[in-house]
Parts: sequence; C-alpha cells; structure tokens
Amino acid sequence: MALRFLEKRGHTVVVAESGKKALDAWQKQAFDLILMDVQMPEMDGFEATARIREHEKSTAKRIPIIALTAHAMVGDRERCLTAGMDDYVSKPLNITDLFEAIERLLPAAAQAHA
Repeated sequence: MALRFLEKRGHTVVVAESGKKALDAWQKQAFDLILMDVQMPEMDGFEATARIREHEKSTAKRIPIIALTAHAMVGDRERCLTAGMDDYVSKPLNITDLFEAIERLLPAAAQAHA
C-alpha cells in the first residue's frame, strides 16, 4: 500500500526484503531517505541503522531514516530515535503520518507536493 502511495507522489522506491539487503542497497546506490522496517529477517532495522550510522562517521553525510514499526508501545519511538533513526511511524500505516515524516526530513518533498 505505501509503495503505491509513494510512487503516486512521485517518489522512486527500492524495496529490500531484509535489513542486510537494505544495507547492501544503501552501499551501492544513493538514496534521499530510508524507510526502515524495524522487524526484518536476517538483520533487523536496528542493526542495519547502526551499521549505516557507523559508516557515516567517516563521511560528511547523514541519510534520514524513518522507522516503520508495529511497535507502538510507550518508549518504542524513543528506542528508534536513540538507535539513530530520525523519525518514527507506527503500523498500521497512516499514509498522512508517513508523508508528514518524509516532509519533515526532506523539506523539498513538501514544496514539490504543496
């Protein structure tokens, strides 16, 4: 569902089925933003984010990462932010919340769709 809404809004989307594949894609291709599912096989979103943030220490770049998670308990948002993610959207996904998070981190996206 989110894939279709993002594409309709003009975003190009690359889907990775695991945290390891997300990390591999990030290493091979430039992205404006990562939507990171917290629960993924092979490597979860926390580990993938930690590896991205560790690598970024040697660069001047920081890619925005939005956590997508079914974890919506008290403290889950803070756990994601502490882990290095820049924003948090809980599932079931509210597409308005997702677009607002994207626009907070990528102001150019807000201007393009105003």
